[in-house]
Order: sequence, then C-alpha cells, then structure tokens
Amino acid sequence: MGKRRNITGLCVAVVSAWSSYGQVSTDDNLFEKTDVHSLAERWDLSSTAKRKTFTISPYKPVYLLPVRLTTKPNDQPFSYSEHMGQPQAVNYNNAEARFQLSFKTKITEGLLFGKGDVWLAFTQTANWQVYNGKVSRPFRELNYEPEVIFNYPLDLTIGNFKFIMAGFAFNHQSNGKSEPTSRSWNRFIMHAGMEYYNWTFMVKPWIRLGEKNKTDDNARITEYYGKGEVTVAYQYKGQVLTFMMRNNMRLNAQYKGFHELTYTYPIKNNLKAFFVVNNGYGESLIDYNWNQTTIGIGISLMEWY
Repeated sequence: MGKRRNITGLCVAVVSAWSSYGQVSTDDNLFEKTDVHSLAERWDLSSTAKRKTFTISPYKPVYLLPVRLTTKPNDQPFSYSEHMGQPQAVNYNNAEARFQLSFKTKITEGLLFGKGDVWLAFTQTANWQVYNGKVSRPFRELNYEPEVIFNYPLDLTIGNFKFIMAGFAFNHQSNGKSEPTSRSWNRFIMHAGMEYYNWTFMVKPWIRLGEKNKTDDNARITEYYGKGEVTVAYQYKGQVLTFMMRNNMRLNAQYKGFHELTYTYPIKNNLKAFFVVNNGYGESLIDYNWNQTTIGIGISLMEWY
C-alpha cells in the first residue's frame, strides 16, 4: 500500500500542477498555454505568437513514468577519471519511476538586426527507486541542466522544407553529487530547426568546454554520451512520434551513442499517454558510460515540439 500511495501522490501532484499551468492563456499571466505545434510558436518566432519577456513556457518534454524498466541496472557506477574512486555497490531494482520538468523564459529580444532572442532554460530529470524498499526508496539519480540560449529566426524555404531557426547555447549539466559519483560537464551547443509538413527536425552538435584532468568527473564522456544530437518528430491528430539519436560520430567499431523512440497519445487537453523505449549510453548522467535498454510508460504534458 505504501508504494501505491507514493506513486498516486506523485501523479496527482504533477498532473494537477502542470494541468493548471497549461490552461492559462492570457498575455498578462506568467504561465502560457502549452498546446503549441510548431517551432515558430514554441520559440516566439511569428508575430502572432509573441510572448512577453520573463514568461514561463515549455522547453523539453514534461512527463511522468510511474514504471520504467531497465535491462541492466547500474549498481556500481564508475568514471574513467583517475582521481575518481568507485562507490560501494547498491542493489538497485530493474524497475523505478522517472519524471522530467523543463521550462524556459525569454529574457531579452530584438538582438542582431532586431530578430534574435536570449532565453534562460532549466531541465530536471529524476530517477526514483520508489519500489526498492530494501534501500529506502532513494532518488538514484537527479540531473540538473541550466542553460543560456540565443535563438535567431530563419526565413529560408526549399520546396516545402523550411529552415525555421538557428542559434547556440551554453549548457551545464550535473547530478549535484560529490565524489566518487559526481558527474558534471559544460557544453557549447549549436542548433538548427527545420520543418516539413508535419515533420520537425532539430540538429544539435556540441563542443565540450574543457576541464583539467584533475577535476574532470567523467573523462571520455563525448566518446559515450556523444558529440551531437538529432531529433525528428512527427505530429498527427494530436499524436506525436519522436526519434532522438546521440552518437560520437564514429562510423566504425568505436561507434557509441544513444537512441530513443517516444510516442504520445492524447487523453484530454494537454494530458497524453506517453511511451518510451531507448538503448545506449547516457540514459542519465551517472550512466554516461553504461549501456542499457529501458522501457517506460506513463503520462506526458508536453512533448519535444
């Protein structure tokens, strides 16, 4: 009964908070309606979809997976950094809960020929061993990801293929832990967004901002987590199918990466059923060099695009 109360309480809290978030629609309110379906609307690129600065809006997917199953729990995470020790092994369950909250706000607009915008964004992802009473149901991994984003609209069309926007970001990602399970890194991320009918494409190559060997918590992270990311989304009658891929850009025996397929189906308003399956390295930051396959099912309040 305790496990059921934990999950029920979490579901009610997240759904209630974010459902009310999605119902506000006036420009004078802090929170904006979230039923957007294009990059132009999501990033304030069209004159009819402009938000005021310092208005909170969706960024990455917002979801709750009460059940997430993995083929191989990472019971004893390790780092290739020489100064990092190895933690004591923990008997983690194959099943856990996972949720993600993500939002952004525009802090200034009209830069660079009167078109560029600067955004602040924050994403938090939590992996919760809620079914593991033997180790007191801990949060196995919390990832924090603040970033500063510059975005610029594009007006380039080739046939029905539209180049919508481009820009760059300074991104920090960490799990807030101390050694030997501390993981953190900084990136300079470039991005380009395109659309073709109901298809949306986002390309994000990045460069890791260097760290000294003595302070690097996750050596060789780009070999496993990857050097860039491509996301493809298809929308049809409220349903959204997405495929996301990260890799180290090596087309040989040294290829490593991460591949994820998600599907959402509308239930009511912004509430959708959410299904995800993925495989590879870096499902969370502590798992940057750990290969596994996971499957999750739950609810979503916002998808990629």
